[in-house]
Amino acid sequence: VQLQASGGGLVQAGGSLRLSCAASGRTFSSGVMGWFRQAPGKEREFAAAISWSGGSTYYADSVKGRFTISRDNAKNTVYLQMNSLKPEDTAIYYCAGDLNAYYNGSYYYTVDSVGSWGQGTLVTVSS
Repeated sequence: VQLQASGGGLVQAGGSLRLSCAASGRTFSSGVMGWFRQAPGKEREFAAAISWSGGSTYYADSVKGRFTISRDNAKNTVYLQMNSLKPEDTAIYYCAGDLNAYYNGSYYYTVDSVGSWGQGTLVTVSS
């Protein structure tokens, strides 16, 4: 599956942005989709994931309660609504497809979980 992310930009702390990830290629609705992010000088990290039906969502503790992941299978698109943004949310955000979960009492995702990467979109949060 090919993934195209968009929606990044510059926003003040406390503001909101919505990222979109349009998918093309083989069946979109059958896979877990997600978002990762990479801040300057840091490793890429998991942010959020959503099951194929949209019925299950998973979040990193750092974004829980502020970010919401959703998907529209009819449009082959995944969204990341980001509210109450903080300067530490500044990063390149990457759409990810065909995620496989790890389990150690709860499900979690790492960069090794990802089957398909999209190009990144830059989010900059000013203080």
